[in-house]
Amino acid sequence: MTSTPFFTPDPETAAASRIAEFARRQGIAPDDYAALHHWSVTDLEGFWGAVWDYFAIDSDTPNEQVLAEERMPGARWFPGATLNYAHHALRNLADDRPAIIALDETSSGYEVTGERLRGQVASVAATLRDLGVDKGDRVVGYLPNTPHAIIAFLAAASLGAVWSVCGQDYAPKAAADRFAQLEPTVLIAADGYLFNGTTHDRRQAVLELAGSLPTLKATLLVGHVGLPWPEGNYPSLVIPWEDAATRTEELAFTAVPFDHPLWVVFSSGTTGLPKGIVHGHGGVLLEHLKTLALHSDLGPGDRLLWYTTTHWMMWNLVASTLLTGATTCTYDGSPAPFAKLDVLWELAARHRVTVFGTSPQYLLGMAKFGIDPSAHDLSSIRVVGCTGSALPASAYPWVRDHVGDHVLLASISGGTDVVSGFAGSAPNTPVWAGELSAPHLGVALAAYDAEGMPVVDQVGELVVTRPMPSMPLHFWNDPDGTRYRDAYFASYPGVWRHGDWITLTGHGSVIVHGRSDSTLNRNGVRLGSADIHDVVERLPEIAEALVIGAEEPDGGYWMPLFVVPAASTALDEALRDRIRETIRTGASPRHVPDEIIEVPGIPHTRTGKKLEVPVKRLLQGAPVEQVVNPAAVDEPDLIDHFARLGAERRGRSA
Repeated sequence: MTSTPFFTPDPETAAASRIAEFARRQGIAPDDYAALHHWSVTDLEGFWGAVWDYFAIDSDTPNEQVLAEERMPGARWFPGATLNYAHHALRNLADDRPAIIALDETSSGYEVTGERLRGQVASVAATLRDLGVDKGDRVVGYLPNTPHAIIAFLAAASLGAVWSVCGQDYAPKAAADRFAQLEPTVLIAADGYLFNGTTHDRRQAVLELAGSLPTLKATLLVGHVGLPWPEGNYPSLVIPWEDAATRTEELAFTAVPFDHPLWVVFSSGTTGLPKGIVHGHGGVLLEHLKTLALHSDLGPGDRLLWYTTTHWMMWNLVASTLLTGATTCTYDGSPAPFAKLDVLWELAARHRVTVFGTSPQYLLGMAKFGIDPSAHDLSSIRVVGCTGSALPASAYPWVRDHVGDHVLLASISGGTDVVSGFAGSAPNTPVWAGELSAPHLGVALAAYDAEGMPVVDQVGELVVTRPMPSMPLHFWNDPDGTRYRDAYFASYPGVWRHGDWITLTGHGSVIVHGRSDSTLNRNGVRLGSADIHDVVERLPEIAEALVIGAEEPDGGYWMPLFVVPAASTALDEALRDRIRETIRTGASPRHVPDEIIEVPGIPHTRTGKKLEVPVKRLLQGAPVEQVVNPAAVDEPDLIDHFARLGAERRGRSA
C-alpha cells in the first residue's frame, strides 16, 4: 500500500467528463470526488433525486418522494412513480447508428442500428404478447452473448414481463435448476454457440431444457450458428426467431411501478438450488445510469466491449450500455481463442471501442503469453475496466505499457446481488496499483472488524450501511423474506454484509482481498460448488467431493477438487479424465477444476454441512485455531490433513 497514485487523470479530460458536470450542478468542485461521494451517502434523497433529474427519467406518474423508508431490507424508493426500463434503453439511440455490434472469435460481425433494434424489440414483444405474455409473467433465455439476448430481454421488459437468462455452456439440468423455479411462459433458445474454434451444438440440450419446464407455452428457436432445427418432439409450440423478430409492429411500453421486477439473476448455488435474486425496473435504471454514465463516462458516440457470458451480471451491465446512448458490443466465443489470442484487442481497435472490459485472469494471461495489445491501434480506448476478482498491482504497469499510458485502469468490485459495483474508479479519481480508487457514488461502504466496528487500514468485512436502489426486491420463492435476510443481514442487523474481505485505506481507496464465503469466483464468473458436487457425487467411483476456490498472492486463482474414492477404487488418470468430462457435460466447461486431489475424507459440521470456507482458509495458510473449532467437526483429524496440504503447496511454490 502506497500513498502515491500510480495514475492521475488528465485535468482537462476529467473536467470534461459527465461526472464533473454532475458535480458542478450540485455546487461541488468537479475534481473533488471525496466531497461528491460524502454528499451522495449522507443525503440519499438529494443524491438519487439529482441522478433522476440529471438523466431526465421519464415517469408516467409523479413520485411522492425519493426515499419513503430507509430501512434495510425494505427500503422504498420513488413510491408512486411508474416507468419502464426498456423505454429508457431505446429512447436515446440514433436511428442510423449502431446500437449493438455483434462480434465473435472469428473476427466477423454485424451491426444492429437503433432503428432496427427498436423494430425487432417491437416485433418480438408483439409475438410474446400474442402468446399470452403479460405483466409479471416470466420469459427465459438459453442464449449466448449475441444481440438476440438483448432484443429478447428488452421485448420482455417492454411488456412488464420478468426476464432471466443463462449461457448455453450450462447443462440442461443446471439451466432447469434455475428456470424451473420461475415457471416461465416462454423459452428463447439458440441452436449453439462458438468457443475456441468449435461450434457447440445445443439443439438436444434445448429440447431437454424445454422438456424440464412444464409451464412453457412456446419456445422461440434462434438459428445463431446455422444448424437446422429438427422437427417435432418439442413439448410446446415452437416459433422460429425470424418469424418472431421480423413483424412490423408499433413499439409500446407498459408503465410499471418503480419496484416492479425487471429480471431474476441467480446466485451460484453454493448450497442447494441457486437463489433467484429479483431486481426492479427503477433501481436498475438509476444504478446502471450512475455506474455507466458517471463512473465510466459513457454517452452517445462511445462504444463498450466487455467480455462476459449471459449468466454473469456483467451481461446485464453490457445491455444497460444502451441507457446512456452508447453502442454496446456483444461477443460470442473464447476471450483468447487458440487461433488468435489477441482477437479482443483487434476487435477493440477495429471498432474504435472506448471502454474495454475484462477480468484479472485475462490481463495476467496476456502478459504471461507475451501478447502485446499495442500492436493494434488502441488510441480510442480511454478506460480498461476489470472485475471478477482483485487485480494485482503487477498488472497495472503492464496495461500502461501495452495498452496506453492515457488509459484509466478501473478495477471494480461489486456483485450479482446488487447487479452493480460497490467500489471502482471514475474519470476524476486517481488510481493506486492494486487498489480500487474509491467507493462508488451512493454506496455507503465500510469495513467491519470482528466486533462489527468500522476500521480503516485494517482488513474487515465489506458492508454497506445505507440502502442502494438496486439492492434486491426479494428472492424468488421467499415469501416471508427469511432467506434474503439470512443472506445479507444476519451478521449485522440493518447492515448489508456482502462476503468480501476489504481494506479501506487512509487515502480513500479500497483493497479487495477475496471472498469471505464459499462462493467460487473463477475468471470473473461466480460458480456454485453445489453444481460440481452434484454431478461428481453421482459417479459410483466417488464417495464424496469438495471443491474450493482460493485467491493466491500473485493474483491467480486455484480451484482444486478434493475427492474421496469409493471403496476399492483408485484415483488414476482415467478416473480423473472421467470426472473432468462429467463436470464439463453435467455442469459446464468453466466448472472443470484445476486439479483433482484424493483425500481420506471431507470434514463436516456436526450437522453434516461441508466445511468449504474453513478448508479454503486452511489452504490459504490461515492457522487452524483461527479457522475452525475442531470440537465442532465430525472428523477433527481431517482439519490437520487440509492444513498440511496447504503448507505443502505453499512450500512448493516458494
